[in-house]
Amino acid sequence: MMMRHVVTRIIGLVPTLLLLVTAAFFVIRLAPGGPFDDERPVLPEVRANLESAYGLDAPLTTQYVRYVRGLLRGDLGPSFKHKDTSVSELIGAGLPISATLGAAALLLALLLGIPLGIWAALRRGSLADRGIALLAALALALPAFVLGPLLALLVGLRLRWFPAAGWDPGALRYAVLPVITLAIPVMAYVVRLTRTGLLEVLGSDYIRAARARGIGRRRLVTGHALRPALLPLVSWLGPATAFVLTGSLIVETVFGIPGAGRFLVEGALNRDYTLVMGMILVYGTITLTCNLLADLLHAWLDPRIRQH
Repeated sequence: MMMRHVVTRIIGLVPTLLLLVTAAFFVIRLAPGGPFDDERPVLPEVRANLESAYGLDAPLTTQYVRYVRGLLRGDLGPSFKHKDTSVSELIGAGLPISATLGAAALLLALLLGIPLGIWAALRRGSLADRGIALLAALALALPAFVLGPLLALLVGLRLRWFPAAGWDPGALRYAVLPVITLAIPVMAYVVRLTRTGLLEVLGSDYIRAARARGIGRRRLVTGHALRPALLPLVSWLGPATAFVLTGSLIVETVFGIPGAGRFLVEGALNRDYTLVMGMILVYGTITLTCNLLADLLHAWLDPRIRQH
């Protein structure tokens, strides 16, 4: 039954992505302006030549069919603003950097957030619990455009422990501050969800019965309560993982990182249709894949799901 569920979900990815591509293709063209509308007016004959070169002079339905055919060949099309560069080349250069930083930030958030959430739940109402709750609230209250410059100023420029900006693929020290900036708000959510889930499970009847049978607290938590307590966190991790893996415009701008986070906003502002479509497709694919993995992990944590 579980294998059938997995196969069904994987097959369902294709029509979902097609629907996403279709909606995005027509919606972004409803926005005023076009890819060749600059501050300096373009001569009509020049505009006509550009539109002909990029296939924008064809009917919208024809453009859509051409784009879908290109996708089937793995071609995301040329960028309208980055001359002589394809969308695949742009995303291929920036996405691995964003994904590396995002994966490191997510791992750091989980390694710190889950133990802190467990500790806070087991000491409910204590000074430690209140302190962790306060730190989590502060982490959520500090947006990336505030936290990033603060870390760059204090840790990078004042203390000079790590570079304040720049990127060198072979030097891990350039990734430290961006990863921390990305990880802190994610860790705050992890702490809250872990604490809330564990408290709810610890208050359930079967946990009370297990405690009455004399099972120790450590075994009670690790063997009986932790897996169901992590279910809310797992459900949240699907879209959250997609968000951090595709890059953060603010973090990459603050620290001067050539990632993919800027492409969606940059493409939308410049009416670079193919670049926007490429980022939407990548983000949609990663989101659907992460949600599928989250569902599988959810089923592993909750045996009742595997029985359906």
